[in-house]
Amino acid sequence: MGPILKRIGLGIGLATLVVIAVGFMLPSQYTVSRTMNISASPDHIHTFVGDLEKWPDWTPWVKSDPTIKITFGDLTTGVGAHQSWAGDSGGGELTFTRTNPASGIGYDMSFEEGKHPSQGTMAYKATGDSTEVTWTMIGDNGANPFNRVFGLMMDPMIGPMFEDGLNRLKLIAEKETGTEPGL
Repeated sequence: MGPILKRIGLGIGLATLVVIAVGFMLPSQYTVSRTMNISASPDHIHTFVGDLEKWPDWTPWVKSDPTIKITFGDLTTGVGAHQSWAGDSGGGELTFTRTNPASGIGYDMSFEEGKHPSQGTMAYKATGDSTEVTWTMIGDNGANPFNRVFGLMMDPMIGPMFEDGLNRLKLIAEKETGTEPGL
């Protein structure tokens, strides 16, 4: 093997060791969170958030992958409401673990047949004539250093999708209440 190939191999080996070392120092848990103020009451917003059949109207997932096919469980509202999906971008499932028209929802979610579990919330906080809605996802990448490095990319990957979903939720909720600008 020539000196150039040895240097390339050594460089790749050192880079891999650095990624592994840094990965072990990173936290295993990641959090993605976005907040938006919506000119509507918490219970009005809950009519869209608390019913999985209304999620395709405002969530960004179907827009980003039009091949997604959603299957709803026996319940689409309340604790235990469930949906699963499959598309070119992959598949997953989501189940409501708590739901309250005044404070929001919590859910468990996983991708690829139970892999990559996470917990999510959409919390409502009434602020006068509007509601602050915070969408949060928390997951754990475990001990794998490469997964921990990947966790650094979760906010830049998922955050803009949360922003898009919250913007769409705002448009729908404010249009229904007549507070949309220009009405």
